[in-house]
Amino acid sequence: MTFATLLYETAGRIARITLNRPERLNAIDEKMPGEIRAAVERANADDGIHVIVLQGAGRGFCSGYDLKAFAEAEGENPGVQSMPWDPMVDYRFMKQCTDDFFSLWRSYKPVICKVHGYAVAGGSDIALCADIVIMAEDAKIGYPPARVWGCPTTAMWVFRIGAEKAKRMLLTGDLVDGRTAKEMGLVYDAVPAAALDAAVDALAQRMAGVPKNQLMMQKLMINQAYENMGLGTTQMIATLFDGITRHSPEGMWFKAYSEEHGFHEAVRLRDSGEPIPGSKR
Repeated sequence: MTFATLLYETAGRIARITLNRPERLNAIDEKMPGEIRAAVERANADDGIHVIVLQGAGRGFCSGYDLKAFAEAEGENPGVQSMPWDPMVDYRFMKQCTDDFFSLWRSYKPVICKVHGYAVAGGSDIALCADIVIMAEDAKIGYPPARVWGCPTTAMWVFRIGAEKAKRMLLTGDLVDGRTAKEMGLVYDAVPAAALDAAVDALAQRMAGVPKNQLMMQKLMINQAYENMGLGTTQMIATLFDGITRHSPEGMWFKAYSEEHGFHEAVRLRDSGEPIPGSKR
């Protein structure tokens, strides 16, 4: 199988999935979610593989959806419809992306995510679907579109760090570094950038010695507890809300402003802390 947005490699009992759009900071395009799922399925079908490592090429793990393309492009695209909009068309598209990312969570083989640089917006969605996340201490993670134009569809923030800390992150859209993410319990570990590869490799090798059936049973048991807490229902609401954020008055302002002034200027204004122009909400 040939992938357009990622690399798939194996060595011994470990498979490596590398997001490979470094020129765009591994931003998520329309192909990447399905290719992540296909790579995970490939690893699960390989009896020689016990553990999956997920990582990013270049300067960071993943900068989120390629919103520059979606926001700056005039007219309709998969991210924005003309008004009046059909929420179920949007839901169908975004739920497919959510399900593709969640193939990491559903994988019968454990997934370790290695984060350097940035894991922001949709990139944090991907990272938090992994079983264990190890960050570089100076890497950044967060969901800035929580301010305008987004809701994290995988809903893993609340399930990882609880209601209060999830609110602190999603009611501000702030980024935190690896050290803070570890202190919050969002990720398993944060290490100096120079030690990141070694830390991930050591944990992957440790897991790789465990029989596949043992790994599968432990993971299924733990995941089922989250399913019993209503993870699937929460994701349905979050994915629907994500579409609403892009078609709210502020969401439509963000799209129009991006078309006129560019995505980066719209993001700067969104994240400045100032009220959205023209919004009384």
